[in-house]
Amino acid sequence: MPLPRFFCDTPLSPGARLSLPDALAHHAVRVLRLRDGAPIVLFNGLGGEYPATLGIDGKSAWAQLGDHDPREAELAGSITLVQGLPSGDKMDWVIEKAVELGASCVTPIAAQRSVLQLSGARLEKRVAHWTRIAQSAAEQCGRNRLMAVDAPMGLREWLEQPATGLRVLCHPDAIATLADVLATSAEREPLQSLSLLVGPEGGWSEAELALAAQCGVQPVRFGPRVLRTETAGLALISAVTTILGW
Repeated sequence: MPLPRFFCDTPLSPGARLSLPDALAHHAVRVLRLRDGAPIVLFNGLGGEYPATLGIDGKSAWAQLGDHDPREAELAGSITLVQGLPSGDKMDWVIEKAVELGASCVTPIAAQRSVLQLSGARLEKRVAHWTRIAQSAAEQCGRNRLMAVDAPMGLREWLEQPATGLRVLCHPDAIATLADVLATSAEREPLQSLSLLVGPEGGWSEAELALAAQCGVQPVRFGPRVLRTETAGLALISAVTTILGW
């Protein structure tokens, strides 16, 4: 059975004795009911992990760290999921599963047809919530690096950023398939990074499709069925990693 893993946002070093943050200690002792002397694993998102022994003294908890283990569980390339903001709490699911599938970043897009609109304190709280989901998913799935979760932005704002790697947009009426575009791109040079654009429930607007095309984003078709927004991006990540052997 895998050892309990905890993200600890603090410097870690071999042989150190570390007082655990209150939230981490509460989760280990009160929620998971781990006992004094229990073996655990800590990581801080900078790479690798540390086997450790949990110590409990009253209401406080600490960890005695062992040697650094450089183990990683990352993909061979970088995938950014550019996700049109879906309604309700669907983004929670998307972020959790994107971490499990190995994505490097999720960028929420406040698309023209997005029902969910965030601003001010509500936006800050939601981004913090998504970041915690990404951390918990990394703990669960064995990743030692955290997937980045960007603050929501408009599609134009994202497109105006410096482009890195291949950028494809999922659209049911596209002529080229995902496999075709990946193969053509890989013939020119090995793919090291790509961005997958998925619209919200109502899809991308005509204006957004035109803007993406002007910026060199390639539309791709992905199978004969229309997928839900919370399914499409995750299916694309799985397909890409399989096709590219990542």
